[in-house]
Amino acid sequence: MNGLELSRAFFEAYGRPMLDEQFPDLLPRLAAGLIGSGSECFGYDDAVSRDHDFEPGFCLFLPGEDVVDRRTAFLLERAYAKLPKEFMGLRRSLMQPVGGPRRGILRTGEFFAEKLSAADGALTVEQWLTVPEQSLAECTNGVLFFDNCGEVTRIREGLRFFPEDVRRKKLAGHLLLMAQAGQYNYQRCIRHGESAAAQLAVGEFVRSTISAVFLLNRQYQPYYKWSFRALRALPKLSLLAELLEYLLTSDNEATQAQEKYDVIESIAADVIDELMEQELTNATCGDLEKHAYSVNDGIADAGLRNLHVLAAV
Repeated sequence: MNGLELSRAFFEAYGRPMLDEQFPDLLPRLAAGLIGSGSECFGYDDAVSRDHDFEPGFCLFLPGEDVVDRRTAFLLERAYAKLPKEFMGLRRSLMQPVGGPRRGILRTGEFFAEKLSAADGALTVEQWLTVPEQSLAECTNGVLFFDNCGEVTRIREGLRFFPEDVRRKKLAGHLLLMAQAGQYNYQRCIRHGESAAAQLAVGEFVRSTISAVFLLNRQYQPYYKWSFRALRALPKLSLLAELLEYLLTSDNEATQAQEKYDVIESIAADVIDELMEQELTNATCGDLEKHAYSVNDGIADAGLRNLHVLAAV
């Protein structure tokens, strides 16, 4: 049983009966589920994940104090704290994880403000450009068991993915970094005899390629340690994960360096094919830099288009 299944089972066994019995009049204003920080909210948890912050629990979202006052929120917190301390052989922690509570009674506005600096989830263009992508992933992951007032669902739907102009800006920046690090600087570092610098170039190429692939799939990239796992599950370009892993884990000896460069060009070609499939570029070559500027040229908002091509990465 993974964390999402554990959370739902705990909620159905104890959370829902507690709400039905003690807070029936409040139910129309509440939402419950498991979203936010932690591998379990993405469905990525395994046996290793259970060494910290893995326990029965769920999120119970309530609106602001003008709708649900402090006293009622306090009573909810007490009722949540009194739920069984052990469930299916797992004990609930008495201590909050680093960074504050991830489960329990959460004000909807405070949850989204902490993740995005926007309590209502309405982001400006500048915020879309600068909010960490993993935070957006944490706002839209997991599952809601119910949302009777609809507020959490409405905010999550508005955050489902970047606006198209923002997607293009981010994509253009990552394509340019792919070109600089992979198609240009990797071989130059090898010729200079700088093996460590060459591997740094590979790292930059891999990071930007992963970001570009998520953007092409219109899915947020999660925290970096889950990037490859999430990449392998994407509908488009998921097969690049194996090639990117090879680039990171192989050395830069002369015979292998040429092979690695060939892999870089192969990855670039696959990404370009997808750019053309989505009609994001008008360039007709294998140079990712030219495609980066073509993608940027397609941004409708002039102010955003005229920002530096790397402004969003």
